[in-house]
Amino acid sequence: MKLELTNDICFFDLETTGLSVLRDRIVQIAVIKLSPDGTRQDLEMLINPTIPISEESMRIHGITPAMLVDKPIFLEVADQIHDFIGNADLGGYNCVRFDIPMLIEEFSRADIDFDIIDRKIIDVQRLFYKMEPRTLRAAYKFYCGNVLENAHDAKADVEATISVLESQLDYYKETDFIDEKENLVPAPVTNDIAKLHEFTNDLNIIDATQRLKYNDQGQVVFNFGKYIEKPLVDVFKVEPSYYNWILDKEFSHQVKQIVRKIYAAMHADKHNRA
Repeated sequence: MKLELTNDICFFDLETTGLSVLRDRIVQIAVIKLSPDGTRQDLEMLINPTIPISEESMRIHGITPAMLVDKPIFLEVADQIHDFIGNADLGGYNCVRFDIPMLIEEFSRADIDFDIIDRKIIDVQRLFYKMEPRTLRAAYKFYCGNVLENAHDAKADVEATISVLESQLDYYKETDFIDEKENLVPAPVTNDIAKLHEFTNDLNIIDATQRLKYNDQGQVVFNFGKYIEKPLVDVFKVEPSYYNWILDKEFSHQVKQIVRKIYAAMHADKHNRA
């Protein structure tokens, strides 16, 4: 069904150096402007972010620093992008939580106040989640074909969860999976707990609050703050007070436990070398 418009709307997507709206920068922007008269205008460009691109982001979008060396920085194209969008409404996928605030921050650095108060915003992800809720009740109806009675009764919810998993094993038995990097994973949903664990979890993430993770070298690195992507060992060597700061702040017990072990191992190794 074709969109019925009374105002221009710009659907856009950003590729970035990372996932922090405040710290990271745009490396690619694509905008498609649709107008009420049926016309369409496209804008796409690569942008030099002037800061490093995280390894994780490069694995996802494939844009490397070498590809951006001769590209304009955002400040040089900010007016062009702002003029292209004009007073249009906005649309995208997960744009409310990420793309729009990221674009606002970039415009702000260029001294442009990108006001969204009077714009209509269509986030296709939110529409998807509204109409296809990811609740246990919805999963039970979809996979098991039944209405979940006594929802939020703990025993009933556990029974339903087991039924959903058993139905998923049948439903996806011969279904292949394409990951974010367009890699084919042949029939990953199997009746094997170890394989299901590997498929459904990010094995690089160490703690439940996602504050720590493993890098490609298997080192424990920070997943937040000023030392994001930096190994804990390296940080504690140059700034030992950061260890005490973590223990004093409201981090989870799991994070503090891991930090203590790493810090203790550092000092044990130092003592053994002495």
